[in-house]
Amino acid sequence: TSVMAARKKYSIKYPDLYANESNCKDPEVRNKFNCIQRGHQNALENHASFLSLLITAGIRFPATAAIAGGLYLAGKIMYQRFYASGKPEKRQMSVPLAYTGLFTLVGCVIRFAYELIVSEP
Repeated sequence: TSVMAARKKYSIKYPDLYANESNCKDPEVRNKFNCIQRGHQNALENHASFLSLLITAGIRFPATAAIAGGLYLAGKIMYQRFYASGKPEKRQMSVPLAYTGLFTLVGCVIRFAYELIVSEP
C-alpha cells in the first residue's frame, strides 16, 4: 500500500507527515494511515545501507549477494504489508527473513574486506 494512495483514501493532506487528531477525527483511520507511513519511512531509512552492502558484497560474491538481497527485499515487502494492516505487531513476522538477507550481506562485505587486507600486493 503506497503512502500516496493512503493519503487520497484517508484524506490526509500535505504537508502533514502523519495523521493526528487535527487532520483526522477517526482513530482507526489515523492508526491505519500512520502504520502505512511508518512502514514507508522504515524502508527509506534503511535503503541506503542496504544498497551499499549489496553493491559491495556483489563485487566479490555476486550470487550470494543476489540471493541475500532478494531475501532482504522479500522481508521488507512483507514488513510493509504486515505493518500496513493496521496491526503493527504483525510486522515482526517478517524481520527474520529481512535480517537473514541483511546479515548475509554484512558477512560478505566483512569477508571481502578481510581478503583485500590480507592479499599480497
